[in-house]
Amino acid sequence: MMLRFSLGQEAAALKIEAAVQKVLADGLRTADIYSEGTTKVSTREMGDAVVKALAEV
Repeated sequence: MMLRFSLGQEAAALKIEAAVQKVLADGLRTADIYSEGTTKVSTREMGDAVVKALAEV
C-alpha cells in the first residue's frame, strides 16, 4: 500500500503483490494463516520465498 499510495510506485506494488500471490499459490503459510493442506513456514522463510518469487515475476 505504501508503494502504491504514498510513493506512487504502482509497478513495484503490483510486482510485490504478484510475488506474494505466487508464494501463497505454492501453498506456503505463516502460522497465523496456516490451514490443513498447506505448508507452515516461519516469517523469515515466508519473506525469503517472497524475495525469491520477486525474481521470477
